[in-house]
Order: sequence, then C-alpha cells, then structure tokens
Amino acid sequence: MGIEATNLDIYGGEPLPWSRVEQALDNYIGGPGSPAFLSTVRPDGRPHTAAVGALWLDGGFYFTSGPATRKSRNLARNSACTVAVSLEGIDLIVDATAAIVTEPDTLERIAARYREAGWAVEVDGAAFTAPYSAPSAGPAPWQLYFATPHSVVGVGTAEPNGATRWQLS
Repeated sequence: MGIEATNLDIYGGEPLPWSRVEQALDNYIGGPGSPAFLSTVRPDGRPHTAAVGALWLDGGFYFTSGPATRKSRNLARNSACTVAVSLEGIDLIVDATAAIVTEPDTLERIAARYREAGWAVEVDGAAFTAPYSAPSAGPAPWQLYFATPHSVVGVGTAEPNGATRWQLS
C-alpha cells in the first residue's frame, strides 16, 4: 500500500507518522465507551451518522448493519462513507468505500473476532445473527461490510501533537 502524507499542522510541528495510526488501530474494536461513527450519504445528499461496532483488521474497518437500516440503504446507493474514531493519543477521520462481504472464510474469521470481543455472533449464510445487537443495526440478519480507506486525517491529542492527512493507494 502506498501512503502519501501531507502535514496539516499550522504550528510548525512535524507530520505524524503512519506508524502511530497503525499502533492506535491495532486490535481496535468499537463498542460502548469507544464507539466508531459511520457517516453515509442520504439520497438527497444530506449526511447520516450512526455509531457502529466497527473493528479494524485487514487494513480497513469491518462493521455490520441490517439491510433495512438507513446506513445500509445509503451504502446501497452510494458506497462512499467516513468512519470516525477517537483513540488513545489520536483522533482519526477515515474516508472510505464500503462493500458487503459475502466470502464465507472472511465472514467466519470476523465473526470469531467479534466473539472474542464478547458478541455472540454466528454466520448464517452470507450474514450474521446473534441473540442481540445494537438497536441501530436493525433486526437480524446483519450484513458484514468492509470499509476500504482512501484518505485518513489524524489529529494528535497527546504529545507529539500535530495533524496529518494520509492518502492511501
């Protein structure tokens, strides 16, 4: 993956290293107390934002959503999205493109990761089921999405502070 950094710091600080982002995201899984916020685009162009139980793996965010939810309907029309997370020492805004995951081995691998984190999810065909999920996910079954990052903006919230945009290719 190619990474091009642009320093956004207006106070003369150095660009933040991409390794800081990778370290902060290592084993990240959003949930109560550490949510990820997914923004999508409504048909009329207005934004829609919802908290999601995202996890970072394979260089992007996985998250689930029921097909009838506003975010899933938005993504069916326009796959562009943004994932925002506040991590230890850095806040990130990730511009991405989301796609539904249907590959059985990936579904099983991600379900196992969610189970490790405490969500009793199972693969059912090309979707997930569980005894419960966040109300914003809608009723089961839930589709698994993968958000492929294109651009990331990071703002340091601990020393060394700074702000950087990374273009990923």
